[in-house]
Amino acid sequence: MGSRFTGRVALITGAGTGIGAATARLVVAEGGKVVLTGRRPAPLAEVAGPLGDAALALPADAADGAAMAAVVAEATERLGRIDVVVANAGGHGLGTAAETTDEGWQLALDANLTSAFVTIRAALPGLVDGGGSVVLVSSLAGLFAGPAVAGYTATKHALIGLSRSIARDYGKHGVRSNVVCPGWVRTAMADEQMDRFGESRGLSRDDAYALLTENTPLGRPADAEEVASVIAFLASSDASIVSGAIVTADAGASAVDLPTIELA
Repeated sequence: MGSRFTGRVALITGAGTGIGAATARLVVAEGGKVVLTGRRPAPLAEVAGPLGDAALALPADAADGAAMAAVVAEATERLGRIDVVVANAGGHGLGTAAETTDEGWQLALDANLTSAFVTIRAALPGLVDGGGSVVLVSSLAGLFAGPAVAGYTATKHALIGLSRSIARDYGKHGVRSNVVCPGWVRTAMADEQMDRFGESRGLSRDDAYALLTENTPLGRPADAEEVASVIAFLASSDASIVSGAIVTADAGASAVDLPTIELA
C-alpha cells in the first residue's frame, strides 16, 4: 500500500461496519491513524482490534453535538491532531412524505444530516489549523429520489449543500470538502434491504442485488472497499485541488437515461 496518510489522523463516523470500517482499514494501511466512532462499542472494537495502536475507538452518537465535541477533544489530546473527517454515519428516512411522522423525520435529520454537521463543526478548528479535508458520504439518493424514502432523500440531498458551504467558507483556510454518492454497496444495511426485497420476489440476496443493478453500466453493486478507495482519494493530497465536488461511486447508474432503458 501507499503512504498517503502517514502522519495524519482521520475521524470516521459510522466506523463499525461497511464503508466506515473499510475506510478505516485503508487509511491505516496507508500509514495513518484513525478515530472510530459510532453508537455501538462492540463493532468499533472489532474493527479497531486488528489495527492496533493506529486505531482509537470512541463510542458516541454522531448526532449529539456535545458527544462529538468530546470525541474530538479526546482524540486531539491523545493523538495530537485531526486532519480528516469522514462523515459516514447515516440511515433512517423510510416512507413517503405523507407516511413520515414527526419522529421519523427527526430521526432522518439526526442520522444523516445533523450527525455530519455537528461532527464537522467540532473538528473544524483543528482542520483549519492543519489545512484538513472533509468527505461526506451521501448517496445516489442525494441526487435522485427513490420510492418511499422522503426523509432519506431530503437529508442526503442536504449533505451536498453542507459540503459546498464548508468548501466555500473554509477553502481560504486550506480546508477541502467533498461528497461521495454511492449506489448500491454490499454492506450489512444493504444486505438487510436485499433480504426483504428478495423475500417479496422469491429471490436470494445475490439475485436481489443482481436485479437491482442490472441496468447500471457495470451491472453490479460496489464492495465497501471500492467506495473506501474513492473516499481515501478525496481525503488525501492526491485530490489537493478538488473541493466542493460530488463524486458518484455508482457503477455508472447516474449516467443512464431512464427512458431509453428498453431500447438497449
